[in-house]
Amino acid sequence: MKTLIKNIGLIATPFGTSAKKGAMQGEIKYYKNAYILIENEKIKSISEDTNYPDADLVIDANNKLITPGFIDPHTHLVFGGWRQNELQMKLKNVPYLEILQKGGGILSTVNATRESTLEELKQKASKVLKRMIKFGVTTCEAKSGYGLDLQNEKKMLYVIKELKQEEDIELVSTFMGAHALPNEYKNNRQAYIDLVINEMIPMVVNENLAEFIDAFCEKGVFTKEESKVILEAGKRKGLIPKCHTDEIEPIGGTEMAANIGAISCEHLIKANEEGIKAMAKSGTIACLLPATSFYLNSTYAPARQMINENVAIAFGSDFNPGSCPCNNYTLAMNIACLKYRMTKEECLTATTLNAAACINRAKTLGTIEIDKQADLIFWDANDLEYIYYRFGDNLVDKVMKKGKIVVEN
Repeated sequence: MKTLIKNIGLIATPFGTSAKKGAMQGEIKYYKNAYILIENEKIKSISEDTNYPDADLVIDANNKLITPGFIDPHTHLVFGGWRQNELQMKLKNVPYLEILQKGGGILSTVNATRESTLEELKQKASKVLKRMIKFGVTTCEAKSGYGLDLQNEKKMLYVIKELKQEEDIELVSTFMGAHALPNEYKNNRQAYIDLVINEMIPMVVNENLAEFIDAFCEKGVFTKEESKVILEAGKRKGLIPKCHTDEIEPIGGTEMAANIGAISCEHLIKANEEGIKAMAKSGTIACLLPATSFYLNSTYAPARQMINENVAIAFGSDFNPGSCPCNNYTLAMNIACLKYRMTKEECLTATTLNAAACINRAKTLGTIEIDKQADLIFWDANDLEYIYYRFGDNLVDKVMKKGKIVVEN
């Protein structure tokens, strides 16, 4: 089947099949008064022409803006319960690590997740995905990490596996058994690390439940040395390393992750010169989480310094029940533009091509180019700048996934 999108006022897209860094992060293509022809879920042709080719289905874009579909490369999609009870503590500036020590934080969500059935977790995550796609997210990474034992990590990953088959959003799985130290192992750290390495990772690989492995390398969580051992164990089994790091204190996690070939380092609020240079040398992508900084009233990652040092930048929502209970990806994008002082072109690359590269999908997703998958956002806008200017508003008009309209707002 051939689908023609005609009367496109403006197409704005990055280009290429790998992450863009430095000055190239801001290099995108524009097509004015254009059309897109789609066949078999992929883009067949793009042209600034009014001599339209034949098609089975014609969609009139009514002179609106079209961009690639957004890719959210960092979420904690599956979890039990919520943590609204922590808001007042945050407003009183109680540090996260103190909340964690009081039984809140990740461990509170672990208890709620363990008490939830697979079906309960699935229904909850499905509702979130249906909201996310309305904000233009067409592909989404989802981490485990609220089970923290073999049975419940497996349960979370099976939720993601089933949702992959049922939802319009394309899902990518990350195993994050090293998200926190569960209470039952608080006096025996090594035993839990052994459990992750010797039982959880083999289970994940044998049942094909994830492509990536992540660890929370942070003061009060897992040390640089512990995180390295866990990530390298996953890598040996074929999982691609990612790393939560430099969110609270720079303890060397970014340098460690870059040195072992992590595809991305994530958070990076406190990233220092050494970590930034390590990412630049290794080609590791900086996955920044602007909405988390906003919600926690924290500092923002040094995005401009990273760009100047030739580090590729992507944005993730970090949707989770504690530090960022927001599934509005366009809001995260708006915050990033304002707080990182990044141009509209740099931000578009961060939410599409570079985000795709964070999850090893840049060859098939993240740009509007021939032979790429037809994942598109139709905007109630005539130019790219307008969608950043209209802070906090949802200007998504339609969302196309694999050549089919799946959302009409």
